[in-house]
Amino acid sequence: MKTDKPEQMNKQGMLELTEMTLAPYIQLSTALIGKRRRAGGNMFRHQLDTLAILIDYGYYDATLLKAAVIHDLIEDVPGYDPQRILDIEPAAKEVLELVLEVTKKDGQLKKDYLLGIINHGSEKAKILKCADRISNMISLGFVTDEEFIERYCDETEFFIFPIALDVDYNMYQELINLVMTRRYYLEETGYFTRKREGNLK
Repeated sequence: MKTDKPEQMNKQGMLELTEMTLAPYIQLSTALIGKRRRAGGNMFRHQLDTLAILIDYGYYDATLLKAAVIHDLIEDVPGYDPQRILDIEPAAKEVLELVLEVTKKDGQLKKDYLLGIINHGSEKAKILKCADRISNMISLGFVTDEEFIERYCDETEFFIFPIALDVDYNMYQELINLVMTRRYYLEETGYFTRKREGNLK
């Protein structure tokens, strides 16, 4: 489990990014610009946000960062041809394998998908899933659908906390704080009181 979080990018991290082939993956990811998000913005921005979160936590592994840039591409663009990823470079095979690890299959229940990552996911898949969920939890701050917020917080606690505990304690701590702030919001709106009294609309 990773427990140290760097304060800033060091020279080695900068050099690793300099030598990384990221631009072609970013270009493919622009296919997600038209995919709107519940909290506003679009899925393309979410890919880059996930990339930034990984760098913030000191991850410079090329496969991990490239996969972050396109991690929703296959799931959210119907009929997307994975060969377009493989055509980028020889190393794209490992990138695609990681993307497929964090891609929910058609018809797969969300619970089964997340349990699959918990029980069988590689370390990189778990790290990527944590960064993805941190981005989603931050975006949740702009969502006003109270029942959705509660379900998403419950899902995060039940499925994502164990993943984070397995790979990165600092990510785990951030996820706890994000869930707490969203539940505090629900408390402030009176949602839990209305739910107890059966007054939800």
